[in-house]
Amino acid sequence: MAFNVEHVRARLPGRAIVWFPSLDSTMEEAARLGVPGGVVVAGGQTAGQGRFGRRWHSEAGAGVYASLVLRPRAVAPSLTLALGLAAAEAIAKAAGLACDLRWPNDVLIGGRKCAGILVQVHGESLVAGIGINVNQTAFPDEIAPLATSLRLAGGRETAHEDLLIALLESVDRHVEILDVQGPGAVLDLFAAASSYARGRRVTVDLDGTPIQGTTDGLDQAGFLWLRAED
Repeated sequence: MAFNVEHVRARLPGRAIVWFPSLDSTMEEAARLGVPGGVVVAGGQTAGQGRFGRRWHSEAGAGVYASLVLRPRAVAPSLTLALGLAAAEAIAKAAGLACDLRWPNDVLIGGRKCAGILVQVHGESLVAGIGINVNQTAFPDEIAPLATSLRLAGGRETAHEDLLIALLESVDRHVEILDVQGPGAVLDLFAAASSYARGRRVTVDLDGTPIQGTTDGLDQAGFLWLRAED
């Protein structure tokens, strides 16, 4: 089914929303757009970006791949955490599915990743890329054990337009919380929403060195404390 961008624009009047059937990367296009509050959305990506130079699998017509131009008062990691909260809230509203949050940028259902966030600095603005696996029924072998979609988790399709509208509205709310109430309010919300924020046994890759320990909450800037074996 074709994406109805006019339906989204009608629900969010005054917002610059640019739609492409396919792009190399919505983040690159959003950086070129450079309009605060503007959004670039693609039906598929040929070079979707993840953290540490990884690629984000962007099957055409199956997910929501959007990048927003933001100018918040606070920056990463608190902004990344706010966007994760927004994505989880939007998924709950549009698909009726509860999500977990894994610091700093993973949105999970049943322990598998359904959405991710990447924030990059471009001049005076930040470009926030959000990818959500919506109606995929399968994934490439290398990520199949780690990934899921809203359809696989919930057993039904979700309208991309409804999810995008919910996402953009939720992003606006959480960025406002960050700007008005400060990072502490976002950190409290994240800690309450994430089973990974405290008391979780994890292995962290620190500059190529694996460190095992137990998560022990967030510091005032939004970085994760890890209590090591010693």
